[in-house]
Amino acid sequence: MAPPPRPPERRRGKKDPGSRATVAAAPALEAAIGRQVRRFRQRLDVTVAELAKQADLSPGMLSKIENGLTSPSLATLRALSLALNVPVTAFFRSFEEHRDATFVKAGQGLQIERRGTRSGHQYRLLGHSFGKNVAMEPYVVTLTEKSEVFPLFQHAGNELIYLLEGEMDYQHGGATYRLAPGDSLFFDGNAPHGPETLVRLPIRFLSVIAQARGDDS
Repeated sequence: MAPPPRPPERRRGKKDPGSRATVAAAPALEAAIGRQVRRFRQRLDVTVAELAKQADLSPGMLSKIENGLTSPSLATLRALSLALNVPVTAFFRSFEEHRDATFVKAGQGLQIERRGTRSGHQYRLLGHSFGKNVAMEPYVVTLTEKSEVFPLFQHAGNELIYLLEGEMDYQHGGATYRLAPGDSLFFDGNAPHGPETLVRLPIRFLSVIAQARGDDS
């Protein structure tokens, strides 16, 4: 009787101590700690074996830590911090940093009210900035036959307009610009600005406003 067929082997990437091995599903915290340990080790230009000896760890264990394959104990982190001459908290820095993103499907986005809303200007907020120093707000603005030419706007910071659809004359600081699809206008928001003539409707344009945090002037 023939032996049953052997199940297919699971191929795993080779884990070379000190190399950047592929980690399929390493927990975020362990992966972040491992990246920091490797970064500090490479900064000192020492090998995995040398750092492992200094921290009283095996090279295999240190390799697992650097690749996010194990959760090191506080005692292990303390030993590594002494060997690398960094505080224990330094291993958690990249985990605590935020790298946020906002994804908005076509036609969606939060519809909000701005000064032009009562004149038929529709604003859909596409996201907002997460930085501490700069506030940024991207909008898709839609003008239809129900929209009116609104009195000029003024606000702190800079603004970028990129026309997606339609055609309009846009005024800024006493000058008028004819915008067609694909045209853009980048300007100082402190100068009076706004649509002057709605040439071809409907009009849709991307408006991105950026200003320093706390600058409401």
